[in-house]
Order: sequence, then C-alpha cells, then structure tokens
Amino acid sequence: MATAKIQKNTEEKTEKAVGARSTSNGMEAKVYNQKGKESGSVKLPENVFGLSWNADLVHQVVTSMQSSAREGNAHTKTRGEVSGGGKKPWKQKGTGRARHGSIRSPIWKGGGTTHGPRNDKNYNRKVNRKMKAKALYTLLSKKFKNSEIIFVDSIVLSEAKTAKAKEVMQSVFKEAFKKRKNALVLALPKKDAMIEKSFGNFNNIEIVEIRNLSPIALATYKYVAIVSPEEALKVISDKI
Repeated sequence: MATAKIQKNTEEKTEKAVGARSTSNGMEAKVYNQKGKESGSVKLPENVFGLSWNADLVHQVVTSMQSSAREGNAHTKTRGEVSGGGKKPWKQKGTGRARHGSIRSPIWKGGGTTHGPRNDKNYNRKVNRKMKAKALYTLLSKKFKNSEIIFVDSIVLSEAKTAKAKEVMQSVFKEAFKKRKNALVLALPKKDAMIEKSFGNFNNIEIVEIRNLSPIALATYKYVAIVSPEEALKVISDKI
C-alpha cells in the first residue's frame, strides 16, 4: 500500500508539472506600432514574466555586477613607495625637535599614505549564470505587473534625426517621455545605427541589444520597450 501511495503522489506531481509547462505560454500582451496604435498581441512565457518578486536575489545580483564593473583605479603610495627620505632628517637628540627617521613617514607632507585605496584590490564577485537570468526575469515580471513594459512591433525611421525619435516617444512612450531621468530602456533585436543616432540625444534613454539586456539596466530605468517581441522573447528565454 505504501508503494502504491508513493506512486500515486509521484503521478500527481508529474501531472502538475506537465500542466504548469503546458500553460507556461498563457500570458498575452498587446503589441503597438511606432505610431502608438495596437497592431496585435504576443504570448509571454510565464517563467519569464510571471515570477514573484525576490528582492534578495535582485539585490545580490545587481550589487555583485556593479562591484565587478569597478576598475579600482584609485591608488595611493605607501611610505615604501614615495620618493626621498634616504637619510635621517636630523640627529636623534639635541635639536629640541621631535625625533624622526624619514620624511617618508605618513605624518610628513609628501609622505606615504596609511590605509589608502590600492589598485591591487579585486572587486570581482562571481554571479552564476542562472542567478543572473533569474534576476532578469524577476525584474521583467515586476515591470510587466506594473505596466512598465511596452512591446513595439518595429521602429523604422526615414532619417537619423532626433525630431523623428521625439515623434515616436510622444506616440508610443508617452509616460516615459514625461520622465526626466532614467526613463526608458530601448531593447533592440540587433544593432541599428539609425535608431541609436536618433535616440542618442535623449540622456534619459539607454539603447541596448536584447542579448545585452541586464538586471542593472532594468533596476535603473523605470520603463522598458522591447522591439520585435517575438524575436526578442526567444533570446530572453534562451538565457537559461
């Protein structure tokens, strides 16, 4: 009887898992054109846009990536690295002044620095690939629930002009256009020089290829615009 009960529980868990996988594409979102009109819809995978919020994971991944990006250029010299100080400044006794052995001492002007920053410090922090992808999905899920993601079928500009980009911003990204700082991440399926030149004068917009979309960008900018969503979602889903 115990064996039969275990087998029954296993079958129930398998059915639940299969059911979860079969409904993983049950979410849908509207797709707009560059004039701000609805042009269709796209199915969204729940394992990317349906996750619950995990603040600890997001904080760990974002701070680790920021730390790894530090170059650590700040560097001070110790008393053993500064120049001068080859002899004792004055004799030990009889001068009426405090005794000193070298002008390299940290208490002298031009002497070494005590406990200063050194460029040999390693700020790198290891982040597993799955952790980074999970943090990315968690942020995408939160922004999707907060209606901060917009899907655009395509952006085609006749010429590289900021005025053309402004028209798209006013038509499609109305809320982001009102925000002065850290407004929008524009995720493109591939590099597009025309779009980069046109949107480049907006200092509150970051343009990235969808394959380079990172948790840091999603945590920094309020809104996300994903261009060519069907192609982009394949790239995002392949991160795990």
